[in-house]
Amino acid sequence: MSEVVTYEVADQVAWLTIDRPEARNALSRAVRDGLWDGFRRFRDDADAAVLILTAAGEKAFCAGGDLKEMAGAAMTVPPPDFLPYLQRSVRIDKPIIAAVNGVAFAGGFLLAQMADLVIAADHAKFGITEARVGRGSPWAAPLPWLVGPRAAMEIMVTAEPISAQRAYELGLVNKVVPAAELRDAALAMARGIAANAPLSVRAAKALVYLSAEHGWSAALDAADTLYESVYQSEDAQEGPRSFKEKRPPVWQGR
Repeated sequence: MSEVVTYEVADQVAWLTIDRPEARNALSRAVRDGLWDGFRRFRDDADAAVLILTAAGEKAFCAGGDLKEMAGAAMTVPPPDFLPYLQRSVRIDKPIIAAVNGVAFAGGFLLAQMADLVIAADHAKFGITEARVGRGSPWAAPLPWLVGPRAAMEIMVTAEPISAQRAYELGLVNKVVPAAELRDAALAMARGIAANAPLSVRAAKALVYLSAEHGWSAALDAADTLYESVYQSEDAQEGPRSFKEKRPPVWQGR
């Protein structure tokens, strides 16, 4: 891991933290490399069931690309490996929660958008600001699926940030909490997920994304196939058995 991105695990919950608050946690090369390393590490980490992506400080989750660095490199089209894109360049079947502790602009918006769940501090703001600096946001293609086409259009063409509450109303954010409660709220959600049957959790995540890729009938057929291995697992028998025996389930993940 790089010095500006940290990774730690406790009780099946991994924390991936951008630690560059003096630069509003902007996506420098070092930060981007750290995110690549962190997501891959979580993907392969048998001790981590859920990941929380967050950042240091109270002002910014991530203000986007490091414009000074980009200007110096005279960057045109970002290369495919510029930033990890979950479920595209890095496929992870375990849930990822974004705990947004401040502004999430441009690339920071992308980080929140590509997470599976989002909890935001009440002072957080979300914006796709590329139109203000002549850049693009092809990565926002899934946004109309998340918030609807009219809202996505407004966010992208006006380049005006929206509040955490507005993001919640649009469905971009799952929960808004006071800033002081953000980490605890994210941890509570992560622990609740980690306590569930891992095969069922991973299948549920896959179901959400396959529903976006298929039509009605095709999605139902794909879901039947997806869940077949869940029903046939040892955990599928452990759940009802533990309920009958009035004890917590012991998940095997198989």
